[in-house]
Amino acid sequence: MRFIEIKDLDAPELEVFSKLKEIQLYRYYEPEPGIFVAESANVTLRALEAGYVPLSVLAENQKFEKEAALVLKKIEEVFGSEKTEYFPVYTADSEIVEQLTGYALVKGLWTVFRRRKIKNIEEFCMDKKKLSVLFDVVNPTNVGAIIRSAAALGSDGALLTKSSVDPLTRRSSRVSMGTVFQIPWTVAKSEESKGIYLIDKLHSLGFTTVAMALTTRSVSIEDKNIKKSDKLAVILGNEGFGLPDEVIEACSYTVRIPMFNGVDSLNVAAASAVAFWELFN
Repeated sequence: MRFIEIKDLDAPELEVFSKLKEIQLYRYYEPEPGIFVAESANVTLRALEAGYVPLSVLAENQKFEKEAALVLKKIEEVFGSEKTEYFPVYTADSEIVEQLTGYALVKGLWTVFRRRKIKNIEEFCMDKKKLSVLFDVVNPTNVGAIIRSAAALGSDGALLTKSSVDPLTRRSSRVSMGTVFQIPWTVAKSEESKGIYLIDKLHSLGFTTVAMALTTRSVSIEDKNIKKSDKLAVILGNEGFGLPDEVIEACSYTVRIPMFNGVDSLNVAAASAVAFWELFN
């Protein structure tokens, strides 16, 4: 591999690590899929295991053996020494890395990967029976946590509306502990993300839809009739506003989680874990 010690913080090849916003990374090769940055060895290894192609690595000298050594070994194993002969590995001391990335808490290693094309809804849902649907979930921490719960608790995949945060953003993939690479997911197009359209589409594909919401028609999450469905899609709403009324009305069921001590709701990520455990198992 080609090891390059960082001395010039303004080097253009380092823009992907320090200057480009998430949307710029996403559009890097537009109209083709762009790139994303994975933080930490754990997240990078899971991306490699899922078949994503790395483009470059930035490693902190002080944590090289702990963070970078395993990653670089895995890259060579997957792609071969010939293909990785000129693979760029940028290295720098902690103080320089912090200036470059602007992240004081996230240290060790960063890897730039090429994105892959995502499937359309019909193709994605073809082999799915337990679907997690994120409807306009805009907090990257929640997106990462929900996908981690989905992967751990029996979901076959996650479907996100266009307005939801991209699972491959740095924070989402890190919070998910790399499970965004272990469970399949896709994003609906803008026109497909409209409430009634999306729910009708899921119904046409054979899914029973379950809206997680507090309404007068909500039934307990322990309702045995729900689990009888062959194909189930659990719909989770926005952190501040929940699900739109039209989405709730269009769903097959509206479900609530029984609670105590006057608490009426949970954070969407916490609620997702309860819902997936109860409904998918």
